[in-house]
Amino acid sequence: MLALAAALGLVMGVVIGGLGGGGGVLTVPALVYVLGQNAQDATTSSLIIVGITAAVGAAARIKGRGVDWRNGIALGVIGIPAAYLGTLLNHHVSQPVLLLAFAALTIVAAAAMLLNARREPDPDTDTEDTTSVSPSSPGATATALRKRPARSALLLTAGEVVACGAAVGFLTGFLGVGGGFLVVPALVIVLRMPMALAVGTSLLVIVLNSISSMVSRFGVTHLDWHVIAPFTIAAVLGTLLGKRVADRLSGATLTKSFAGMLVAVGIFVGIQSLIAL
Repeated sequence: MLALAAALGLVMGVVIGGLGGGGGVLTVPALVYVLGQNAQDATTSSLIIVGITAAVGAAARIKGRGVDWRNGIALGVIGIPAAYLGTLLNHHVSQPVLLLAFAALTIVAAAAMLLNARREPDPDTDTEDTTSVSPSSPGATATALRKRPARSALLLTAGEVVACGAAVGFLTGFLGVGGGFLVVPALVIVLRMPMALAVGTSLLVIVLNSISSMVSRFGVTHLDWHVIAPFTIAAVLGTLLGKRVADRLSGATLTKSFAGMLVAVGIFVGIQSLIAL
């Protein structure tokens, strides 16, 4: 059991370290279907495992400005009350329904990550277009005019950022997932954040959401530390390995591969949940 938990933790850690999220969507099914925990205990165990692993991943990215503290803390704080509400709902939902919702979320996560992979080259294209226009050229005025609506649009996305923080917080409390697979695309698409910075910032949001969800769960569910401890230790090592892998490979390639895995997990959990209804 210890070796199996460690092996699963290593895989989850590599995913979080490489992609800045997605570990929770693997951790919960692993705890339920492989290690035999019920859905409520698994979602609580997942919060501890994913939260600690994300904290190590974020710490590894602090050097070189790998974390946007302002936006990360804002999203995390917005998600605190939503995470509490999600935790309350978690205790009043049957296991098949909870896992069915979890399966649906993995499909949404796969779509979000594929969208993120498609948009990843855009910043380079935008940079080339901007630098190709000199201040004295006739196109400079048009470029400046285009920047004004862009700034206004960024202000208008404040509501979307709040909605994103609340949604991620709720899902963290309800399903025991960190929400990084939703935060990363949101940071890139809504805030136009570079992928590398979005990954590190997502880890910070995961930590804050996991802490707020765990506070509301103390004393409510059973924690099997014989599973959680080796799983977490291996996941921490895995997240450092995942960062090294991500530094060497294309982010789009990693994202597309993981999206395919999410679809497989979602289909498996969904079928099992429908059978159990």
